[in-house]
Amino acid sequence: MRFALRRRKPGAPTRLRLAIVTVASGIAIAGLAAPAPQAATASLGTHERAQASDLTVNYYPQWAVYGRNTYIGDIERNGSADGLDVLNYAFANIHATEHTCFMDTQSVGNPGDPDYPRDNAGDAHADYQRVITAGQSVDGVADDPAAKLRGNFNQLKKLKARHPDLKVLISLGGWSYSKYFADAARTEASREKFVSSCIDMFIKGNLPERDDWGTGKPAGGPGVAAGIFDGFDLDWEYPGGGGLEGNHVYPEDKQNFTLLLREFREQLDAVRSGLLLTAFTAADPVKIENGLELDKIFNYLDFANVQGYDFHGSSWEPERTGHQANIHDDPADPNPPESRFSVQQAIQIYTDAGVDPSQLLVGIPFYGRGWTGVQDGGAHGVYQQASGPAEGDFPEEPGVRGYRNLKDQFTADQIFRDEEALASWAYDGNEFWSFDDPAMVRAKTGYITAEGLGGAFAWNLAEDDGTLSAAMRDGLGS
Repeated sequence: MRFALRRRKPGAPTRLRLAIVTVASGIAIAGLAAPAPQAATASLGTHERAQASDLTVNYYPQWAVYGRNTYIGDIERNGSADGLDVLNYAFANIHATEHTCFMDTQSVGNPGDPDYPRDNAGDAHADYQRVITAGQSVDGVADDPAAKLRGNFNQLKKLKARHPDLKVLISLGGWSYSKYFADAARTEASREKFVSSCIDMFIKGNLPERDDWGTGKPAGGPGVAAGIFDGFDLDWEYPGGGGLEGNHVYPEDKQNFTLLLREFREQLDAVRSGLLLTAFTAADPVKIENGLELDKIFNYLDFANVQGYDFHGSSWEPERTGHQANIHDDPADPNPPESRFSVQQAIQIYTDAGVDPSQLLVGIPFYGRGWTGVQDGGAHGVYQQASGPAEGDFPEEPGVRGYRNLKDQFTADQIFRDEEALASWAYDGNEFWSFDDPAMVRAKTGYITAEGLGGAFAWNLAEDDGTLSAAMRDGLGS
């Protein structure tokens, strides 16, 4: 664990840096409504910021308790929680008309449906009403069916009790729930209302009493979730556009994202010190240019999780394979320059803008993207023609499989690595899968350490059996 706090002297420059330090035990982590963008650079006085290095961060998806059959208790049992610094619980939605944080239970449906994601979708039942059995739980004790706190939230509470240094954030938005981010961020009043509602629900823990599955035993109430969440991770995909079709986009999104971060920062600090604010941010140069004021947003963020995956995928490029998570540019990539991505390219954009490298975490996928009908082409299938996505773990996600399933699909001689680009893949003569194995995860953590970056994060814990988590943790020395 590597965290400490540093108080900035009054009058010091507004750029707040994360210095690399080692703390023997425990962590302390630092936890926008200005009328004009330039106001976002105002001094924050003596606000404390986290100092960090070699962080391990991972996401747990709300819906993992269903088809993936992966519970927060499994994270404890397979060792993924060991050495984990921050767990992001994904995702909370934004209300379609109120533009606030809220709780609901409604199926989000099939991503292929025209109404996906449905407005006001969510899963309050999985969050705090579902009864987790003894075998599924963190500590071997089942949820009390009459308790006011059950489900994933109660398991997060138990996980934190076993790992006192672990910080848990509620992640807002994501690919499916970013539709109304732009509306929530659009005015001073809307930003203040949105942030206040999120703090009330997730930091103060005031959950609405609900009984979504008609058990006769509602859960929730004032303060029942207090102490579970240590801040927010903002996953607006993406300010300025480029996310799911139908997302609301406004010309001023770029400036408003900065102002939204400021509002979160100020309201969090007003609650108490030690609350964390992070964001998932783009690697695509166009999305960075359109949506991120890199010279301002890190005045309010403790660190950013820079997307390090989904560079290529059969879901949107079904006819040609490619690396989905390469660190360096691959000269063999036949795509046009605007469609060639790498982690290093993204990190260079951030650091050229003056961002401290230690405020940047690199994303590592715990899943693969696959194609079928692929010829060898003298390159073990890389950048070769394909007939479409390979069969995925779920019918609604063709071409996507978790590492815990991919690891047993291929033999050792079917796995290949590009040590220059830092990319790995598997090819069996027909199917091509781009994914990171433990050796590649360790290679990537070596890059992260050598570049002085803040650490690594992964999507997500439900796709791993503990193998990749261990590689990431050991590679960073956490």
